[in-house]
Amino acid sequence: MSPSNIVQKLWNYCNVLRDDGMSYGDYVEQLTYLLFLKMADERSRPPYSQKSPVLAGYDWPSLVKKDGDELFDHYRHTLEELGRQKGLLGLIFTKSQNKFQDPAKLRRLIVDLIDKETWVSMSADVKGDAYEGLLEKNAQDTKSGAGQYFTPRPLIQAIVDAMAPRPGDTISDPACGTGGFLLAAHDYVVKHYPNMTSAEKKKLRGESFKGWELVQATARLCAMNMLLHGIGSQEFEPIAVGDSLAADPGERFDVVLTNPPFGKKSSTTIVGEEGKVSKERDTVERDDFWATTSNKQLNFVQHVKTLLKQNGRAALVLPDNVLFEGGAGETIRRKLLHDCDVHTLLRLPTGLFYAQGVKANVLFFDKKPAAETPWTRKLWIYDLRTNMHFTLKTSTLKREDLDEFVKCYHPENRHDRKPTWSQDNPDGRWRAYDYEDLVNRDKASLDIFWLRDESLSDSDNLPAPEVIAAEIVEDLEAALEQFREILADMDGNSIEVQGA
Repeated sequence: MSPSNIVQKLWNYCNVLRDDGMSYGDYVEQLTYLLFLKMADERSRPPYSQKSPVLAGYDWPSLVKKDGDELFDHYRHTLEELGRQKGLLGLIFTKSQNKFQDPAKLRRLIVDLIDKETWVSMSADVKGDAYEGLLEKNAQDTKSGAGQYFTPRPLIQAIVDAMAPRPGDTISDPACGTGGFLLAAHDYVVKHYPNMTSAEKKKLRGESFKGWELVQATARLCAMNMLLHGIGSQEFEPIAVGDSLAADPGERFDVVLTNPPFGKKSSTTIVGEEGKVSKERDTVERDDFWATTSNKQLNFVQHVKTLLKQNGRAALVLPDNVLFEGGAGETIRRKLLHDCDVHTLLRLPTGLFYAQGVKANVLFFDKKPAAETPWTRKLWIYDLRTNMHFTLKTSTLKREDLDEFVKCYHPENRHDRKPTWSQDNPDGRWRAYDYEDLVNRDKASLDIFWLRDESLSDSDNLPAPEVIAAEIVEDLEAALEQFREILADMDGNSIEVQGA
């Protein structure tokens, strides 16, 4: 059977199970458990003949032999037993549960769809693309909230193309979601360096990548996604589950690529006497941070700076408030501009993310040794937002929409750049601002635009009504989020809400 047919069969069966009330997220999880067991079984047979990490009696052949209620019971016991194991096995199976309602449907997925194929010999591209497709479908299922873990793949590809990772680079994502950045970096190195030595290939598969993910279920999907792409093993677990902001892990990396979770500032809900509920801000206090704040995105900027080796390179997806917020925000921006080489800012259009109301940017910087003089000389800004209109369904972002940005970024030598904006070409989207211009702005704000918004002056050039409606929703959602933060700040560090 051709790879595309396998993908289609998996998709179709997902729709059958949705009629039983199983979400895309549940389906992807169940598929993860079963594919892992099948591939472990395949690797234990010739020509691989590797020792299986799965305990005898809880392996793939034990599932294939059973049917009906006996299969249901055995599947549940298998998930429980494997969830107690260490290493990659534990990461995949911890807190796993059977979400099937009908033993016959579980049996069909095992025998008809998974057992009939040899997954290990299938190319990583095919397996990975099928799994990525399921993850994206899950992200589109807005009720599940999975969209917050999913960065649009064309954006990831463009960021990785600009960063141009090399063999031997250690690459990290401290908020890795389902692993999009790590996989794109892996694919870039494989594609651009076809003549790597066997030692370089081994290092790429087994030592180069490290991700952190707060949510266990998402970390499971990430680990499986990477495994299907040939990264990680029972000995090397590339994903750690936990709050990456809690402490400096001690590890340092050549490249950090990340899209930290957007949204509210960290807080803890406390229920006091008489049912009164209060929220207390969770501030992160670390010796390696420039400022103490409850703003997660500002903390991630500081955390990424810590994670980088000297001359290490970073790209972060960040919301607008990181560019203009006062207080700790201003302190962090000024320190970042002085201590690091903050060289590029990509202003992203709305309509890219499954989380509503997100106005985002990508900030690129290099970590530098301590110095008296500021490391940032020029900040180059590419405005992909003004007069650009994208939606998640009808006018989606494509990789070619970012071609000009990557060309302007000039990965071959980013110190040799030419602006497209000039007095003679006021519509150019690429221009540079000197360090002195930046630090002399109010609060050292990097929230900079220069292009004229055509929709304000030319009614003939308005986008389609559905695009305008989507943008209005985005703007209202963003405004609501800011008002929620203002409301939370008005009562100092805690907000009291009378219990119902």
